[in-house]
Amino acid sequence: MSVKKIASEQEFKDLEKTNGLFVVHFMAEWAAQCSQMNDVITELSKQPELKDVTFGIVAAEDLSEVSLKYNVSAVPTFVLIRSGQVIERIDGASAADLTAKVKTQAAKTSLVSTAPVAATTTDLNTRLKQLINSSKCMLFMKGSPDAPRCGFSRTTVELLNKLEADYSTFDILTDEEVRQGLKTYSNWPTYPQLYIDGELVGGLDILKEMDASGELATMLPKKQKLEDRLKSLINRAPLMVFMKGERTAPRCGFSKTLIGMLNETGLEYDTFDILTDEEVRQGLKTFSNWPTYPQVYVKGELVGGLDILKELQASGELISTLKGE
Repeated sequence: MSVKKIASEQEFKDLEKTNGLFVVHFMAEWAAQCSQMNDVITELSKQPELKDVTFGIVAAEDLSEVSLKYNVSAVPTFVLIRSGQVIERIDGASAADLTAKVKTQAAKTSLVSTAPVAATTTDLNTRLKQLINSSKCMLFMKGSPDAPRCGFSRTTVELLNKLEADYSTFDILTDEEVRQGLKTYSNWPTYPQLYIDGELVGGLDILKEMDASGELATMLPKKQKLEDRLKSLINRAPLMVFMKGERTAPRCGFSKTLIGMLNETGLEYDTFDILTDEEVRQGLKTFSNWPTYPQVYVKGELVGGLDILKELQASGELISTLKGE
């Protein structure tokens, strides 16, 4: 089977629902390793034992929503999907690892249609357990905190926000298997459902009762104020860079150029990928009054972006500035 270049979110959604094995390469044109790995999957697609495997290429920056859904923060990243569920993941350019996992999962895929119901149930329960434990405080609701799609979910979000809770959410309207399966798994027939440390607390009525008694506030993990969080991140290292992507896999030209400059100095530095955290991405612009990325901080103070560093390099002041001298 040939390798498909996926150009739209709808095309991706259609492919991820397939019962067969779907192997996705999240890549970027500017990353040399991605080009090499494209050659690898092209060769894999030609192998007879992999004739039923669908291989796809996604430009990670072009389909950002898909990349965020699958937590793609660097390229190349490979995600192996079957029936809408992630079954394997390979971060980085490892041809041997990719080949082994694709062949293993392709062999397993041929057995899925004949698998007993009990095995399917076990797989779903494993997935539900992973979702429940993906955050210390997890809310299964209709819609999102910004756009609840039922009154009960809206009231629950308002309650958690009032208590300044640090929580994650899952929209059960986007996944019918989770929506129905969680009712059985937790023996709780309605939504929303709140879990803390992997244990079901209950729905809105229970939360209201616990709020009235003061018990809920003591159980909920508290959200760190954004300003305090930003200060903590800025001071995480003497030389701190906020960028798109990671130092080994920048995801924009400006970040790539800046990382190259920093590497030439030989100085130690830390980075934060703003594509992984929208709150930080937007909040830092306001906090530092600097609208673009990358941003460089020395000892907690903003130096500037790529243009500023280029000016410092031209004047011979770059290294002394980055050392905080």
